[in-house]
Amino acid sequence: MIHPCFLDTMPRTVRSMPPIISRCAISASRTLLASSKTLHPYFCHNSISSTRSYSKMLQGCVVKNAFIKNQTPSIGAWQTLPGQNVSRILARADVDWVMVDCEHGNMDDAAMHEAVPAIASCGVSPLVRIPDMQGWMIKRALDAGAHGVLIPLLRSVEEAKKIVAAAKFPPQGQRGLGSPFAMERFNPIPSMTEYLQQANDSLLTMVQIETREALDSVEEIAAIPGVDVLFIGPFDLGNNIGHPILDGVIKPELEQAMIRILEATNKAGKKCGFFATNGEQAKEYADKGFHMISAALDTTLLQASLGVSLSAARGQQAPKAGGRY
Repeated sequence: MIHPCFLDTMPRTVRSMPPIISRCAISASRTLLASSKTLHPYFCHNSISSTRSYSKMLQGCVVKNAFIKNQTPSIGAWQTLPGQNVSRILARADVDWVMVDCEHGNMDDAAMHEAVPAIASCGVSPLVRIPDMQGWMIKRALDAGAHGVLIPLLRSVEEAKKIVAAAKFPPQGQRGLGSPFAMERFNPIPSMTEYLQQANDSLLTMVQIETREALDSVEEIAAIPGVDVLFIGPFDLGNNIGHPILDGVIKPELEQAMIRILEATNKAGKKCGFFATNGEQAKEYADKGFHMISAALDTTLLQASLGVSLSAARGQQAPKAGGRY
């Protein structure tokens, strides 16, 4: 078997296929998204000629390349279970990125440091959702080699500016340099000098719009230099504006709030992300113009697949897909 560190040099169509649970779920999402009006980065981002003028880091940052070339939606998966094998299963499922969830997932600092290189070794962008917006958490994720960080529960413009400062090297920010690991998460591997010079433009700074306060200031937040992605957390956003998602039903008031976020993002020339609970919903929000969509989560994939298999074994009707959301 080819070692995973060489997988990112191979076309995705000839990479080792993942186990059936992840492959079937992601493939279903890809099929649903294939009819979207914009071309997906899967068909283009491996082109050598299109990245020849890019920096070394940008050549290795799949999701940022997709954004730069406006080849969206960019589809990813969510990791909540620790383990390098889980990381590789998700990363080999034909996605652009895997989000390592250190907020709600079973991912501590050590698990995050194992997941990031495992994902990167498969030629996929490792992204990290940190537990809180503290600067040292941003530094730990980026020093591990994450191609971007997602900060939850943003509430104000000032918080967003502090997040940008923590994620950027001087003069744009206050991030310290010194990690011996970050450079190796890109291919070709940049030197430490190149990493210092290129990181500010190559790495994604993403904030979650999921509070009433952030929604009220979304136009100002979107306009902040250095904020690349406004990512909608629909469950917390619904809770915080008084229209929670119950039994999977998104109320019109929440839908209107999410469209407002998308419009503010587009006006500012940024990208808008959405957390979908299944492939059908991912396709729906791709058609609405969202640029970055999570189409699968490891825990719910496992739950749903087990339900299907066990129901078939017992001669029962299969449960609704999507795990317990």
